[in-house]
Amino acid sequence: MILKFIYAGKEIEFQVVFSKRKTMEISIAPSGDIKVRAPLEIPKAVIRERVMEKAPWIVKKLYQFKHIKNKPLIREFINGEVFMYLGMDYQLQIDIKSHINKAKVNLFNDKIIVTINNENKENTKKAMELWYREKAKEEIDQRINLYQKFFNIVPLEVKVKEQKKRWGSCTYKNSLLFNWRCVMAKSEVLDYIVVHEMCHMVHKNHSREYWNAVASILPDYKQRDQWLKNNGIKMDL
Repeated sequence: MILKFIYAGKEIEFQVVFSKRKTMEISIAPSGDIKVRAPLEIPKAVIRERVMEKAPWIVKKLYQFKHIKNKPLIREFINGEVFMYLGMDYQLQIDIKSHINKAKVNLFNDKIIVTINNENKENTKKAMELWYREKAKEEIDQRINLYQKFFNIVPLEVKVKEQKKRWGSCTYKNSLLFNWRCVMAKSEVLDYIVVHEMCHMVHKNHSREYWNAVASILPDYKQRDQWLKNNGIKMDL
């Protein structure tokens, strides 16, 4: 559900997501999208009133995000911090359990829950990166299988790895290599990244024939590519 209100002459729009919870929570993504998580029975008028009370804070955060759009995010790895997974925003929840030996990461409702034995930020980051890597391999493998019907060539191998300047690459021998951060992109954009590299198995360049091959599978690839250009800076830990 979408609600709006006017503050200081500016229209502020926000999405409301209802769930079984006792309190209301407001989050703002780097993209500027505002999401309010609210209890199931709370009236719309009450939601709007409470969000309006936070208007000065909301406007301040929107201003900050707008002016750091092209700067890398500085992560704190604290409760409530927003991270992307398949294009959706999830809040981080750190669950400290001193008796466990190995950190665990789970996606539950609207949260990424990291269960760990201490509050060390670096350890939290490592646990989350490992989780993202595993999810990236899982999601990319599914898409390779889905789009394989368009190709006569089969990838020699598919790997997820650290790549700072590329979302993916295709070697001369048709090994497909993907940046683990890809899984932060929304589903249709991840599709594009996969198809982009699979087409390089046939065309080892960005010729007209190459782009025609991409367009034959994903006619709207330009919009997907633009989303990646606009949001790629936010896809990191």
